[in-house]
Amino acid sequence: MRIAATLFCIALAVVAGVALARTTASAQGDSLIVLELYQSQGCSSCPPANANVAAITGRPDVVVLSFAVTYWDNLGWRDTFAKPQFTARQYAYARGLGHSNVYTPQVVLNGRIDLSGVNASDLSAAMSRVQRISSRLISLENGRLGIGPAEAQAPADVWLVHFDRRTLPVPISAGENEGRTLPHKNIVRDLVHLGTWAGSPVSFPVAPPSDPNFGTAILVQKQNGGPIVAAAKF
Repeated sequence: MRIAATLFCIALAVVAGVALARTTASAQGDSLIVLELYQSQGCSSCPPANANVAAITGRPDVVVLSFAVTYWDNLGWRDTFAKPQFTARQYAYARGLGHSNVYTPQVVLNGRIDLSGVNASDLSAAMSRVQRISSRLISLENGRLGIGPAEAQAPADVWLVHFDRRTLPVPISAGENEGRTLPHKNIVRDLVHLGTWAGSPVSFPVAPPSDPNFGTAILVQKQNGGPIVAAAKF
């Protein structure tokens, strides 16, 4: 009897987990902000933006993603989380937003507007005016991602993002932040291009994160650093 009861509880937990995955995106509704922070441990002006962004990671209506970039790595300190792929994504935004170059810290909201993020009031004001997006097109269940039907103005890229929910303190022993220990929150660990979506229903197999501390975000984004048209976090 005890074994049967235990198995029944496990089954309930599995069902509840599947239901949670199924309903998380719909609960986010039509009022979501994807906040991407581009920063480096070698950048002395980045810690204030890191702190401002970390303070809002718990908001259910915001997907916070912190991307560490590589172009500070030759200036005294090699960032422990940076990847060339993240730098390439920021350069795509530079083209999409009409900038001549990249900078840190840079906050990009829904792929539509950007600012440095070092001033909390300016960040709050930008978030209040950015056009919000929906999560209702997106479902993730039993390792399968679905993007539903909708009118699309152009083909969109579908991105899978795994990010670390923990606060990760990193001691810095060289460069502009030498001697400091910098906390990092929602650091992106994986960025995977799953395919494209042009309005018709599509689905993709999605592997679970390699670490239970990682969260998952799905971004549906117009190509070449364009606006994000749908997103969800799980």
